[in-house]
Amino acid sequence: MINDDRNILDILTLHATEKPNQVAYFFLEDGSNIKQTLTYLQLQNKAKQIASYLQLIACRGERAILLYPSGLEFITAFFACLYARIIAVPAYPPRPNRSLNRIKSIVNNAQPKVLLTTESILSNLEKRITEIEQLKTLHRCATDNLENYFGNYEQKTIIENKDIAFLQYTSGSTGNPRGVIISHGNLLDNQKMIQQAFGHHDHTIGIGWLPLYHDMGLIGNILQPLYLGFPFYFMSPLTFLHRPLRWLQAISKYQCTSSGAPNFAYDLCLQRIKPEQRDELDLSSWTVAFNGAERVRTETLQSFANYFHPCGFREEAFYPCYGLAEATLFVTGGKKDQKPLVANLESSALQQNHVIHVNTLDSQQIVSCGEPWLGSKVIITNPDTLTQLSENKIGEIWVQSNSVAQGYWQCAEETQRTFHGCLTNKPENPFMRTGDLGFIQDGQLFVTGRLKDIIIIDGRNYYPQDVELTISNSHPSLKSCWGAAFTVEIENEEKLVCIQEVKRTHQRNLNVDETSKNIRQAVIQEHELQIYRLVLVKTGIIPRTSSGKVQRYLCQQKFIDGSLKPYFH
Repeated sequence: MINDDRNILDILTLHATEKPNQVAYFFLEDGSNIKQTLTYLQLQNKAKQIASYLQLIACRGERAILLYPSGLEFITAFFACLYARIIAVPAYPPRPNRSLNRIKSIVNNAQPKVLLTTESILSNLEKRITEIEQLKTLHRCATDNLENYFGNYEQKTIIENKDIAFLQYTSGSTGNPRGVIISHGNLLDNQKMIQQAFGHHDHTIGIGWLPLYHDMGLIGNILQPLYLGFPFYFMSPLTFLHRPLRWLQAISKYQCTSSGAPNFAYDLCLQRIKPEQRDELDLSSWTVAFNGAERVRTETLQSFANYFHPCGFREEAFYPCYGLAEATLFVTGGKKDQKPLVANLESSALQQNHVIHVNTLDSQQIVSCGEPWLGSKVIITNPDTLTQLSENKIGEIWVQSNSVAQGYWQCAEETQRTFHGCLTNKPENPFMRTGDLGFIQDGQLFVTGRLKDIIIIDGRNYYPQDVELTISNSHPSLKSCWGAAFTVEIENEEKLVCIQEVKRTHQRNLNVDETSKNIRQAVIQEHELQIYRLVLVKTGIIPRTSSGKVQRYLCQQKFIDGSLKPYFH
């Protein structure tokens, strides 16, 4: 067990001393073959090499934006920032012919001194440097070109728990991204929490493909293996997205015990892995299949467990959990090796924020995301009266934990609003307000939706993801495509607007009238809602965050200002 008084660099030093030649990270080029490896000693030496260079060009507490593809270069640069006491700002690397707006927002807020990246990305970025004026003044460094640099790293200060480790920029699903201030103390508390909840140990074998600049990819997939000293195999997100089979093949080949992703990834495996491909897999070693970052769907869990049962996957391996960047990552999770708990609720009551358990076929199923760990606390509140609600009442989820971050970088007003939520009768006891909706039953947290995204029409509450799922299932041309449901105000009334992407294979000969009719009928039948405006668009049009979440707020703004043009009329 890791001692509580150590920081993440102390842990790396311990591994580099006790098992210097043991491989910490394996990078899989195609999801199968090992392209690169990094031992604990190599990680320490390379990180210190880069850190010695950083100490020459930046001062303690200044920021460095990290623009890397998935690979070992990101890991060494991140640890270099920790060694140099520079605040790392992980961000997604710019893609050709894609907007740089998110990077612009991050640079404007973080005000970095340094840009760290690879030679190939830097070369492409230099061609677009005029698009981000602020980048011109940054010291730009390709860390894969520092192999011949031999500076002397100096540890000038001791790391304390309150010291800032990095800024985790939120996905921006409801607005502009904000930099969550993650301290070294936050990191260690959350690592211990994940370890206890998932039952990880030094014999665990991890595999993943999540983006390394995302909280689940960085904290769950990179830092958790280092925290306990177990090996981690990873591939590019594009490798998985192009062929989901590669993820499960890697789990099978390397006998992975712990791996996971958002709910959509399991759906993608169901859609694109054929029975004959499945039958060649061995998933019997997979004991923790965590599912988080978005709504966990009962249908997905059941279908995946049934479909992959012949190759050894067990339903008990599923581990639904709940977390967010503002709490470093992990907030709640269940008990390992137990089947996910599911609540069957009356749909009409749910729309009124009431929880009524039923056993009818038309009930709505909500999956439990488990319970808090390590003495952290989760309560449900009325967001208007700021009072705590009893069990089986739906309200805003509030969190109190040592993993809760210090606030948002350079955003005092939003920090006060989000990180200093106080109950009216206990103003001295602050909580972090998540903006998510849910209820607690027998100590278990059930997440029902998002406060800012919730649809309220005629005094009834509807969750946009439920409407989007109904639309996606209403016609073959829409199955599993992205959609966004939100409201606009028309003559003082909230009206439902639905944007829906159409499969590429159906775009040429789409019967627009038939598809639209199916959508409207399905929404009426399932939710008793009339769609005010339905917009069918090409695949890829709906804006999403770097982690794949639909940006409903941005969709709403684009619809209002007329910049979201329909492809089908």
